[in-house]
Amino acid sequence: MSRTGRKPVVVPDQVEVQLDGSNIKVKGPRGELHQELPGEMIIEREEGQILVKRPTDSPQHRALHGLTRSLIDNMIVGVTEGYSRNLELVGVGYKAALQGKKLVLNIGFSHPVEFDPGDDMEIEVPAPTKITVRGIDKQKVGNLAAVIRKTYPPEPYKGKGIRYENEAVRQKVGKAGK
Repeated sequence: MSRTGRKPVVVPDQVEVQLDGSNIKVKGPRGELHQELPGEMIIEREEGQILVKRPTDSPQHRALHGLTRSLIDNMIVGVTEGYSRNLELVGVGYKAALQGKKLVLNIGFSHPVEFDPGDDMEIEVPAPTKITVRGIDKQKVGNLAAVIRKTYPPEPYKGKGIRYENEAVRQKVGKAGK
């Protein structure tokens, strides 16, 4: 049996969970999330926790078991604590700035690159070379950070570009390494 799927999801006191068939709605201090879960999974609510069970031991149900539990847990963590992803700009003259809610990047192109985070996300620039993406939906936070990183991924020769915080970029030697 799935180890991840077997663990119960603890629901804190300040979080309200509504189960409606395969739809789940989670409301907490930071906001509200809703998602449609796989319909085959059996979701039971007990005092202060949610249990996910699978109907059969087929490979598809085994795969969906842990996924369903993780999705519910991510929603509860999102509405209580939230998620964040940190990015770094590496390169001479590369900088980030906020204009209202929009992120403006000067990363060596002939034009500045702008990103609009949307209503449920926020972007912070604590330093000109650091970007923090925050939100309650783990998938949206990761996706926005990946889109920002994709505009100028770190290149392997000098290491310039946008990278995740603590991301290891393997450096190549270039022509001199023969």
